[in-house]
Amino acid sequence: MSRFPASDHYDGERFFNPHGAAARPLTDVVKWQRTRQRIPWPASVPLRPYAPPPSEVPHGRAAVTFIGHSTFLIRTSAATFVTDPVFTSHAGPFGRTGPRRVRPPAIAAERIPALDLVLLSHNHYDHLQPSSLRCMARHGGPVIVTSLGLGAGAASYGFRDSTELDWWESCDVPGGGRVTSVPAQHFSARTPWDRDRTLWAGFVVESGGMTIYFAGDTGYSRQFVEIRQRFPQIDLSLIPIGAYEPRWFMQPVHANPEEAVRIHLDVGSRRTIGMHFGTFQLTDEGIDDPANALSLARAAAGVPDEAFGILDFGETRIF
Repeated sequence: MSRFPASDHYDGERFFNPHGAAARPLTDVVKWQRTRQRIPWPASVPLRPYAPPPSEVPHGRAAVTFIGHSTFLIRTSAATFVTDPVFTSHAGPFGRTGPRRVRPPAIAAERIPALDLVLLSHNHYDHLQPSSLRCMARHGGPVIVTSLGLGAGAASYGFRDSTELDWWESCDVPGGGRVTSVPAQHFSARTPWDRDRTLWAGFVVESGGMTIYFAGDTGYSRQFVEIRQRFPQIDLSLIPIGAYEPRWFMQPVHANPEEAVRIHLDVGSRRTIGMHFGTFQLTDEGIDDPANALSLARAAAGVPDEAFGILDFGETRIF
């Protein structure tokens, strides 16, 4: 019996991308591992000191702090939330194996303030770490909003209130806000046996007079135009810019900076922050390549510098 209703992205057994396959066959994985030309990263990168995030912001503003990779602390006048919280030393099983973190979390997990909401986009190890989620659940008893198939683990992580969303489904969240799940071009797996058994997604958060789009992890597809059609006034977007080389292998699932700029334009965001870079070496590009390539892509597309940039690790900016 199917766990979820069949749809344009679920065949009764597995989820899939409506605009093209994302998963590579095992032969391509072997080819990449045999031929990869990985640019070395430094063993560690120190963080600059920054002032702590503000304890409150006015209506129509959001204070955004980049903790690392895809983890942000975001405060609106109505709610405080984190995205894909990963505070472990490695992006792999138990947080102790797999790609190693070269920058520590810009805010230690135990210093995160009380939360109203946790967003969890999908189940890859660099986005879902149980120990990090358990820590977040202890910060004020937040609700967790996630994708189909992932809500079952919420209780084991310590969350008393959880909601699974399919694409385009919405739910109310603390502070009078609303979260809508939106499509992403990606895949899911934590073992060799559970490929695409759970959904991947981005989220649009409407809170405190702000509309914030968190893209999760994604390649480029036509779906971003539809997000703009449904949410024509996105104030701020968080869009991945890293983990994209080699293109022949990564293109279906990870946008490069040029494609990230296209996503920014497709969704019509007033401002965008890049993410998913400079923390774990998941692919072959150098540690500074995403930021450098973003500058070139932005200029080529005629996008102003202030419209799409990055935050330093630990930096807070009010939008």
